[in-house]
Amino acid sequence: MLDRLKEGLQAAIRRILSASIIDEQLIKEFVKDTQRALLQADVNVKLVLELSSKIEKRALQENPPPGLSRKDYIIKILYEELTNILGTGSKLELPTDKVNVILLMGIQGSGKTLVSAKLARYLQKRGYKVGLICADTFRPGALVQLRTYAKDIGIDVFGDEKFDDPIKVASEGLKYFEDKKNVIIIDTAGRHKEEKGLLEEMKQISSKINPDLTLLVIDGTIGQQCYAQAEAFHKAVPIGGIIVTKLDGAAKGGGALAAAAATGAKILFIGTGERVDDLEAFSPTRFVGRLLGLGDIKALIERAKELEIEADEKKVQRIISGKMTIDDLYYQLEQVKKMGSLRKVLDLIPGLSSLIPKEGLEELEAKMKKWKVIIQSMTKAERENPEILNSSRIKRIAMGSGVSEKEVKEMLAKYRQSKAIMKASKGREMRQLLKRMATQPF
Repeated sequence: MLDRLKEGLQAAIRRILSASIIDEQLIKEFVKDTQRALLQADVNVKLVLELSSKIEKRALQENPPPGLSRKDYIIKILYEELTNILGTGSKLELPTDKVNVILLMGIQGSGKTLVSAKLARYLQKRGYKVGLICADTFRPGALVQLRTYAKDIGIDVFGDEKFDDPIKVASEGLKYFEDKKNVIIIDTAGRHKEEKGLLEEMKQISSKINPDLTLLVIDGTIGQQCYAQAEAFHKAVPIGGIIVTKLDGAAKGGGALAAAAATGAKILFIGTGERVDDLEAFSPTRFVGRLLGLGDIKALIERAKELEIEADEKKVQRIISGKMTIDDLYYQLEQVKKMGSLRKVLDLIPGLSSLIPKEGLEELEAKMKKWKVIIQSMTKAERENPEILNSSRIKRIAMGSGVSEKEVKEMLAKYRQSKAIMKASKGREMRQLLKRMATQPF
Protein backbone atom coordinates (compact mmCIF):
# COMPACT_ATOMS: atom_id res chain seq x y z
CA MET A 1 0.00 0.00 0.00
CA LEU A 2 1.46 3.41 -1.05
CA ASP A 3 4.90 1.85 -1.39
CA ARG A 4 6.75 4.97 -2.56
CA LEU A 5 5.37 7.14 0.24
CA LYS A 6 6.09 4.44 2.80
CA GLU A 7 9.67 4.01 1.59
CA GLY A 8 10.28 7.78 1.64
CA LEU A 9 8.93 8.27 5.16
CA GLN A 10 10.75 5.25 6.53
CA ALA A 11 13.99 6.49 4.95
CA ALA A 12 13.50 9.80 6.79
CA ILE A 13 12.97 7.89 10.04
CA ARG A 14 16.11 5.82 9.46
CA ARG A 15 18.11 9.03 9.08
CA ILE A 16 17.03 10.05 12.59
CA LEU A 17 17.50 6.64 14.18
CA SER A 18 20.97 6.12 12.73
CA ALA A 19 22.27 9.55 13.77
CA SER A 20 24.65 9.80 16.71
CA ILE A 21 23.72 13.44 17.43
CA ILE A 22 20.35 15.17 16.96
CA ASP A 23 21.05 18.79 15.98
CA GLU A 24 19.24 21.50 14.01
CA GLN A 25 20.88 20.50 10.73
CA LEU A 26 19.75 16.88 11.08
CA ILE A 27 16.18 17.93 11.90
CA LYS A 28 16.07 20.19 8.82
CA GLU A 29 17.30 17.29 6.65
CA PHE A 30 14.69 15.01 8.22
CA VAL A 31 11.97 17.56 7.41
CA LYS A 32 13.21 17.83 3.79
CA ASP A 33 13.10 14.04 3.43
CA THR A 34 9.52 14.09 4.72
CA GLN A 35 8.58 16.90 2.34
CA ARG A 36 10.03 15.02 -0.63
CA ALA A 37 8.12 11.83 0.23
CA LEU A 38 4.81 13.69 0.59
CA LEU A 39 5.22 15.73 -2.60
CA GLN A 40 6.02 12.57 -4.58
CA ALA A 41 2.76 11.13 -3.20
CA ASP A 42 0.97 14.17 -4.71
CA VAL A 43 0.03 15.76 -1.41
CA ASN A 44 -0.91 19.44 -1.90
CA VAL A 45 2.18 21.70 -1.77
CA LYS A 46 0.61 24.20 0.64
CA LEU A 47 -0.39 21.38 2.97
CA VAL A 48 3.12 19.88 2.83
CA LEU A 49 4.74 23.22 3.69
CA GLU A 50 2.36 23.76 6.62
CA LEU A 51 2.97 20.24 7.87
CA SER A 52 6.77 20.40 7.58
CA SER A 53 6.82 23.79 9.32
CA LYS A 54 4.91 22.34 12.28
CA ILE A 55 7.17 19.29 12.46
CA GLU A 56 10.36 21.39 12.33
CA LYS A 57 9.11 23.88 14.94
CA ARG A 58 8.00 21.15 17.36
CA ALA A 59 11.16 19.05 16.85
CA LEU A 60 13.40 22.06 17.59
CA GLN A 61 11.44 23.61 20.46
CA GLU A 62 9.73 20.81 22.36
CA ASN A 63 11.45 18.60 24.89
CA PRO A 64 10.60 14.89 25.08
CA PRO A 65 8.82 13.70 28.23
CA PRO A 66 10.80 11.68 30.79
CA GLY A 67 11.56 8.18 29.59
CA LEU A 68 11.29 9.00 25.87
CA SER A 69 14.41 9.59 23.78
CA ARG A 70 14.69 12.63 21.52
CA LYS A 71 14.81 10.36 18.47
CA ASP A 72 11.58 8.60 19.43
CA TYR A 73 9.92 11.91 20.23
CA ILE A 74 10.70 13.31 16.76
CA ILE A 75 9.13 10.20 15.20
CA LYS A 76 6.13 10.69 17.50
CA ILE A 77 5.79 14.29 16.23
CA LEU A 78 5.82 13.07 12.61
CA TYR A 79 3.21 10.44 13.48
CA GLU A 80 0.92 12.98 15.16
CA GLU A 81 1.14 15.60 12.41
CA LEU A 82 0.57 13.10 9.61
CA THR A 83 -2.45 11.75 11.47
CA ASN A 84 -3.85 15.27 11.82
CA ILE A 85 -3.90 15.96 8.07
CA LEU A 86 -5.89 12.78 7.45
CA GLY A 87 -8.72 13.88 9.70
CA THR A 88 -10.42 11.86 12.42
CA GLY A 89 -11.60 8.30 11.95
CA SER A 90 -15.28 7.47 11.80
CA LYS A 91 -16.93 4.09 12.24
CA LEU A 92 -19.89 2.98 10.12
CA GLU A 93 -22.65 1.87 12.44
CA LEU A 94 -26.09 0.99 11.09
CA PRO A 95 -29.18 0.07 13.14
CA THR A 96 -30.29 -3.54 12.65
CA ASP A 97 -33.98 -2.92 13.36
CA LYS A 98 -34.67 -0.95 10.17
CA VAL A 99 -33.87 -0.96 6.46
CA ASN A 100 -30.71 1.11 5.82
CA VAL A 101 -30.40 2.44 2.28
CA ILE A 102 -26.86 3.30 1.13
CA LEU A 103 -26.35 5.20 -2.14
CA LEU A 104 -22.93 4.92 -3.83
CA MET A 105 -21.76 7.67 -6.19
CA GLY A 106 -18.59 8.23 -8.20
CA ILE A 107 -17.23 8.85 -11.66
CA GLN A 108 -16.57 6.07 -14.15
CA GLY A 109 -13.41 4.09 -13.44
CA SER A 110 -13.39 4.74 -9.69
CA GLY A 111 -14.10 1.06 -8.94
CA LYS A 112 -17.59 1.73 -7.66
CA THR A 113 -19.14 -1.58 -8.73
CA LEU A 114 -16.41 -3.60 -7.02
CA VAL A 115 -16.75 -1.37 -3.95
CA SER A 116 -20.49 -2.13 -3.87
CA ALA A 117 -19.66 -5.82 -3.54
CA LYS A 118 -16.83 -5.11 -1.05
CA LEU A 119 -19.10 -3.03 1.17
CA ALA A 120 -21.81 -5.69 0.95
CA ARG A 121 -19.25 -8.29 2.02
CA TYR A 122 -17.96 -6.09 4.85
CA LEU A 123 -21.48 -5.64 6.27
CA GLN A 124 -22.45 -9.27 5.63
CA LYS A 125 -19.55 -10.41 7.83
CA ARG A 126 -20.93 -8.20 10.60
CA GLY A 127 -24.30 -9.89 10.59
CA TYR A 128 -26.29 -7.60 8.29
CA LYS A 129 -28.67 -8.96 5.65
CA VAL A 130 -27.51 -7.14 2.54
CA GLY A 131 -29.06 -6.64 -0.90
CA LEU A 132 -27.48 -4.95 -3.94
CA ILE A 133 -29.28 -2.86 -6.56
CA CYS A 134 -27.65 -2.12 -9.91
CA ALA A 135 -29.00 1.30 -10.89
CA ASP A 136 -26.20 1.82 -13.41
CA THR A 137 -28.15 1.84 -16.68
CA PHE A 138 -25.42 3.82 -18.46
CA ARG A 139 -22.55 1.31 -18.62
CA PRO A 140 -23.07 -1.90 -20.64
CA GLY A 141 -22.35 -4.98 -18.58
CA ALA A 142 -22.61 -3.24 -15.21
CA LEU A 143 -25.33 -5.62 -13.99
CA VAL A 144 -23.42 -8.71 -15.15
CA GLN A 145 -20.27 -7.48 -13.40
CA LEU A 146 -22.10 -6.80 -10.13
CA ARG A 147 -23.79 -10.20 -10.23
CA THR A 148 -20.44 -11.89 -10.83
CA TYR A 149 -18.91 -10.25 -7.75
CA ALA A 150 -22.01 -10.90 -5.64
CA LYS A 151 -22.33 -14.56 -6.61
CA ASP A 152 -19.02 -15.43 -4.95
CA ILE A 153 -20.16 -13.99 -1.61
CA GLY A 154 -23.80 -15.08 -1.67
CA ILE A 155 -25.36 -11.60 -1.96
CA ASP A 156 -28.65 -11.02 -3.80
CA VAL A 157 -28.64 -8.51 -6.67
CA PHE A 158 -31.64 -6.71 -8.18
CA GLY A 159 -31.43 -5.27 -11.68
CA ASP A 160 -33.02 -5.41 -15.10
CA GLU A 161 -31.10 -4.63 -18.29
CA LYS A 162 -34.40 -3.74 -20.02
CA PHE A 163 -34.77 -0.65 -17.84
CA ASP A 164 -33.00 2.55 -18.89
CA ASP A 165 -34.34 4.64 -16.01
CA PRO A 166 -32.04 4.36 -12.95
CA ILE A 167 -34.67 5.87 -10.64
CA LYS A 168 -37.19 3.21 -11.65
CA VAL A 169 -34.62 0.44 -11.12
CA ALA A 170 -33.71 1.81 -7.68
CA SER A 171 -37.37 2.16 -6.67
CA GLU A 172 -38.27 -1.35 -7.83
CA GLY A 173 -35.19 -2.73 -6.11
CA LEU A 174 -36.18 -1.17 -2.79
CA LYS A 175 -39.62 -2.77 -3.06
CA TYR A 176 -38.03 -6.12 -3.91
CA PHE A 177 -35.74 -6.12 -0.86
CA GLU A 178 -38.05 -4.27 1.55
CA ASP A 179 -38.99 -7.19 3.83
CA LYS A 180 -35.89 -9.30 3.16
CA LYS A 181 -32.87 -7.12 4.01
CA ASN A 182 -31.80 -4.55 6.58
CA VAL A 183 -29.11 -2.99 4.35
CA ILE A 184 -29.67 -2.13 0.67
CA ILE A 185 -26.73 -0.78 -1.35
CA ILE A 186 -27.47 1.05 -4.60
CA ASP A 187 -24.72 1.14 -7.24
CA THR A 188 -25.22 4.10 -9.60
CA ALA A 189 -23.81 5.14 -12.96
CA GLY A 190 -20.51 6.93 -13.29
CA ARG A 191 -19.37 9.44 -15.87
CA HIS A 192 -17.03 12.42 -15.92
CA LYS A 193 -17.50 14.76 -12.96
CA GLU A 194 -17.97 17.75 -15.28
CA GLU A 195 -20.90 16.10 -17.03
CA LYS A 196 -23.94 17.89 -15.68
CA GLY A 197 -26.15 14.94 -16.60
CA LEU A 198 -24.43 12.70 -14.05
CA LEU A 199 -24.72 15.17 -11.17
CA GLU A 200 -28.33 15.89 -12.07
CA GLU A 201 -29.03 12.15 -12.13
CA MET A 202 -27.51 11.81 -8.66
CA LYS A 203 -29.72 14.65 -7.40
CA GLN A 204 -32.84 13.00 -8.77
CA ILE A 205 -32.02 9.53 -7.42
CA SER A 206 -31.16 10.94 -4.00
CA SER A 207 -34.36 13.01 -3.90
CA LYS A 208 -36.52 10.06 -4.91
CA ILE A 209 -34.81 7.37 -2.83
CA ASN A 210 -33.97 9.52 0.21
CA PRO A 211 -31.01 7.30 1.28
CA ASP A 212 -29.91 6.98 4.90
CA LEU A 213 -26.29 7.35 3.82
CA THR A 214 -24.62 8.60 0.64
CA LEU A 215 -21.03 7.49 0.03
CA LEU A 216 -18.66 8.87 -2.60
CA VAL A 217 -16.20 6.43 -4.17
CA ILE A 218 -12.93 8.06 -5.30
CA ASP A 219 -10.04 6.57 -7.25
CA GLY A 220 -6.90 6.96 -5.12
CA THR A 221 -4.64 7.17 -8.18
CA ILE A 222 -5.90 10.68 -9.08
CA GLY A 223 -4.15 12.24 -6.08
CA GLN A 224 -5.07 15.74 -4.93
CA GLN A 225 -7.67 16.02 -7.70
CA CYS A 226 -9.89 14.20 -5.21
CA TYR A 227 -10.70 17.55 -3.64
CA ALA A 228 -12.37 19.02 -6.74
CA GLN A 229 -14.19 15.77 -7.43
CA ALA A 230 -15.55 15.47 -3.90
CA GLU A 231 -16.56 19.13 -3.91
CA ALA A 232 -18.52 18.75 -7.18
CA PHE A 233 -20.49 15.76 -5.88
CA HIS A 234 -21.01 17.30 -2.45
CA LYS A 235 -22.66 20.36 -4.02
CA ALA A 236 -25.07 18.06 -5.87
CA VAL A 237 -25.81 15.62 -3.02
CA PRO A 238 -24.61 15.91 0.61
CA ILE A 239 -21.92 13.25 1.13
CA GLY A 240 -21.99 11.23 4.34
CA GLY A 241 -18.62 9.57 3.80
CA ILE A 242 -15.85 8.76 1.31
CA ILE A 243 -14.34 5.48 0.17
CA VAL A 244 -10.89 5.80 -1.43
CA THR A 245 -10.05 2.90 -3.75
CA LYS A 246 -6.95 1.50 -5.48
CA LEU A 247 -4.52 2.34 -2.68
CA ASP A 248 -2.55 -0.87 -3.24
CA GLY A 249 0.64 0.65 -4.57
CA ALA A 250 -0.97 3.92 -5.74
CA ALA A 251 1.80 6.51 -6.07
CA LYS A 252 -0.67 9.36 -5.47
CA GLY A 253 -2.55 7.67 -2.65
CA GLY A 254 -1.25 10.05 0.01
CA GLY A 255 -2.49 13.03 -1.97
CA ALA A 256 -5.87 11.39 -2.47
CA LEU A 257 -6.34 10.72 1.24
CA ALA A 258 -5.20 14.20 2.27
CA ALA A 259 -7.45 15.87 -0.33
CA ALA A 260 -10.46 13.75 0.62
CA ALA A 261 -9.95 14.60 4.30
CA ALA A 262 -9.66 18.31 3.43
CA THR A 263 -13.26 18.32 2.16
CA GLY A 264 -14.47 17.74 5.72
CA ALA A 265 -16.22 14.49 4.78
CA LYS A 266 -15.15 11.44 6.75
CA ILE A 267 -13.06 8.81 5.00
CA LEU A 268 -14.88 5.65 6.06
CA PHE A 269 -13.10 2.96 4.06
CA ILE A 270 -10.04 2.36 1.90
CA GLY A 271 -9.70 -0.26 -0.82
CA THR A 272 -6.37 -2.08 -0.76
CA GLY A 273 -6.73 -4.80 -3.40
CA GLU A 274 -8.88 -6.50 -6.02
CA ARG A 275 -10.55 -9.11 -3.80
CA VAL A 276 -13.97 -8.51 -2.24
CA ASP A 277 -12.34 -8.82 1.19
CA ASP A 278 -9.87 -6.01 0.44
CA LEU A 279 -11.85 -3.21 2.06
CA GLU A 280 -10.92 -1.92 5.49
CA ALA A 281 -12.35 0.69 7.84
CA PHE A 282 -10.13 3.76 7.72
CA SER A 283 -8.34 4.79 10.90
CA PRO A 284 -5.83 7.65 10.43
CA THR A 285 -3.75 6.61 13.46
CA ARG A 286 -3.45 2.98 12.39
CA PHE A 287 -2.89 3.92 8.73
CA VAL A 288 -0.04 6.30 9.56
CA GLY A 289 1.42 3.70 11.92
CA ARG A 290 1.72 1.27 9.04
CA LEU A 291 3.18 3.94 6.73
CA LEU A 292 5.92 4.62 9.27
CA GLY A 293 6.63 0.93 9.82
CA LEU A 294 5.08 0.94 13.29
CA GLY A 295 2.62 -1.80 12.36
CA ASP A 296 -1.06 -2.38 13.11
CA ILE A 297 -1.59 -5.44 15.27
CA LYS A 298 -5.26 -4.55 15.79
CA ALA A 299 -5.90 -4.72 12.04
CA LEU A 300 -4.09 -8.05 11.85
CA ILE A 301 -6.33 -9.50 14.55
CA GLU A 302 -9.45 -8.08 12.90
CA ARG A 303 -8.35 -9.49 9.55
CA ALA A 304 -7.98 -12.94 11.05
CA LYS A 305 -11.42 -12.74 12.65
CA GLU A 306 -13.07 -11.53 9.44
CA LEU A 307 -11.65 -14.41 7.47
CA GLU A 308 -12.82 -16.79 10.19
CA ILE A 309 -9.43 -18.38 10.56
CA GLU A 310 -9.99 -21.05 13.16
CA ALA A 311 -6.83 -22.20 14.83
CA ASP A 312 -6.25 -25.92 15.09
CA GLU A 313 -5.24 -26.13 18.77
CA LYS A 314 -3.08 -29.23 18.36
CA LYS A 315 -1.22 -27.70 15.42
CA VAL A 316 -0.74 -24.41 17.25
CA GLN A 317 0.67 -26.14 20.33
CA ARG A 318 3.11 -28.16 18.21
CA ILE A 319 4.22 -25.03 16.35
CA ILE A 320 4.70 -22.97 19.52
CA SER A 321 6.60 -25.75 21.28
CA GLY A 322 8.99 -26.16 18.36
CA LYS A 323 7.71 -29.66 17.53
CA MET A 324 6.09 -28.66 14.25
CA THR A 325 5.81 -31.09 11.36
CA ILE A 326 5.78 -30.47 7.61
CA ASP A 327 1.97 -30.69 7.85
CA ASP A 328 2.09 -27.77 10.29
CA LEU A 329 4.22 -25.79 7.84
CA TYR A 330 1.60 -26.40 5.14
CA TYR A 331 -1.07 -25.22 7.58
CA GLN A 332 0.88 -21.99 8.12
CA LEU A 333 1.22 -21.42 4.36
CA GLU A 334 -2.55 -21.87 3.96
CA GLN A 335 -3.29 -19.39 6.77
CA VAL A 336 -1.01 -16.75 5.20
CA LYS A 337 -2.80 -17.23 1.87
CA LYS A 338 -6.17 -16.55 3.55
CA MET A 339 -4.79 -13.33 5.04
CA GLY A 340 -3.83 -11.96 1.61
CA SER A 341 -0.28 -11.26 0.45
CA LEU A 342 2.68 -11.83 2.78
CA ARG A 343 3.61 -8.15 2.45
CA LYS A 344 0.18 -7.11 3.75
CA VAL A 345 0.57 -9.37 6.76
CA LEU A 346 4.10 -8.14 7.57
CA ASP A 347 3.02 -4.49 7.20
CA LEU A 348 0.67 -5.01 10.13
CA ILE A 349 3.40 -6.34 12.45
CA PRO A 350 5.53 -3.62 14.13
CA GLY A 351 9.17 -3.74 13.06
CA LEU A 352 8.86 -6.63 10.61
CA SER A 353 7.90 -4.77 7.43
CA SER A 354 11.37 -3.27 7.10
CA LEU A 355 13.29 -6.48 7.86
CA ILE A 356 12.62 -8.16 4.53
CA PRO A 357 13.31 -6.18 1.34
CA LYS A 358 10.52 -5.97 -1.26
CA GLU A 359 12.44 -8.01 -3.84
CA GLY A 360 13.23 -10.73 -1.33
CA LEU A 361 9.61 -10.86 -0.22
CA GLU A 362 8.32 -11.30 -3.77
CA GLU A 363 10.81 -14.12 -4.29
CA LEU A 364 9.76 -15.69 -0.99
CA GLU A 365 6.06 -15.58 -1.96
CA ALA A 366 6.86 -17.32 -5.25
CA LYS A 367 8.80 -20.01 -3.40
CA MET A 368 6.00 -20.48 -0.88
CA LYS A 369 3.71 -21.48 -3.75
CA LYS A 370 6.27 -24.11 -4.80
CA TRP A 371 6.61 -25.34 -1.22
CA LYS A 372 2.90 -26.11 -1.07
CA VAL A 373 3.21 -28.25 -4.21
CA ILE A 374 6.29 -30.00 -2.79
CA ILE A 375 4.46 -30.80 0.45
CA GLN A 376 1.48 -32.14 -1.50
CA SER A 377 3.87 -34.55 -3.24
CA MET A 378 5.06 -36.02 0.08
CA THR A 379 3.54 -39.04 1.80
CA LYS A 380 1.74 -38.71 5.13
CA ALA A 381 4.63 -40.40 6.93
CA GLU A 382 7.14 -37.98 5.35
CA ARG A 383 5.08 -34.94 6.35
CA GLU A 384 4.76 -36.15 9.93
CA ASN A 385 8.42 -37.15 10.24
CA PRO A 386 10.67 -35.33 7.74
CA GLU A 387 13.75 -36.94 9.31
CA ILE A 388 13.09 -40.06 7.19
CA LEU A 389 13.67 -38.10 3.98
CA ASN A 390 16.72 -39.54 2.24
CA SER A 391 18.14 -38.81 -1.22
CA SER A 392 15.84 -41.27 -3.05
CA ARG A 393 12.73 -39.85 -1.36
CA ILE A 394 13.80 -36.29 -2.15
CA LYS A 395 14.35 -37.27 -5.79
CA ARG A 396 10.84 -38.80 -5.97
CA ILE A 397 9.25 -35.71 -4.37
CA ALA A 398 11.09 -33.41 -6.79
CA MET A 399 9.85 -35.39 -9.81
CA GLY A 400 6.30 -35.51 -8.43
CA SER A 401 6.14 -31.75 -7.81
CA GLY A 402 7.96 -30.66 -10.96
CA VAL A 403 10.82 -28.93 -9.16
CA SER A 404 14.52 -29.56 -8.67
CA GLU A 405 15.97 -31.59 -5.79
CA LYS A 406 17.72 -28.39 -4.68
CA GLU A 407 14.34 -26.68 -4.23
CA VAL A 408 13.04 -29.58 -2.13
CA LYS A 409 16.12 -29.34 0.11
CA GLU A 410 15.65 -25.57 0.33
CA MET A 411 12.06 -26.04 1.54
CA LEU A 412 13.26 -28.49 4.18
CA ALA A 413 15.91 -25.99 5.30
CA LYS A 414 13.26 -23.29 5.73
CA TYR A 415 11.09 -25.74 7.65
CA ARG A 416 13.93 -26.42 10.09
CA GLN A 417 14.60 -22.70 10.38
CA SER A 418 10.94 -22.02 11.24
CA LYS A 419 11.09 -24.76 13.83
CA ALA A 420 14.18 -23.20 15.39
CA ILE A 421 12.49 -19.77 15.49
CA MET A 422 9.53 -21.21 17.37
CA LYS A 423 11.84 -22.80 19.92
CA ALA A 424 13.57 -19.48 20.48
CA SER A 425 10.40 -17.36 20.40
CA LYS A 426 10.12 -17.20 24.20
CA GLY A 427 13.70 -15.99 24.62
CA ARG A 428 15.93 -13.12 23.57
CA GLU A 429 17.01 -14.91 20.41
CA MET A 430 13.69 -14.33 18.60
CA ARG A 431 14.51 -10.99 17.01
CA GLN A 432 18.06 -12.07 16.11
CA LEU A 433 16.69 -15.13 14.34
CA LEU A 434 14.13 -13.04 12.47
CA LYS A 435 16.85 -10.67 11.30
CA ARG A 436 19.01 -13.60 10.27
CA MET A 437 16.13 -15.10 8.29
CA ALA A 438 15.34 -11.74 6.67
CA THR A 439 18.91 -11.14 5.51
CA GLN A 440 19.49 -14.62 4.13
CA PRO A 441 19.09 -15.03 0.36
CA PHE A 442 15.97 -16.99 -0.54
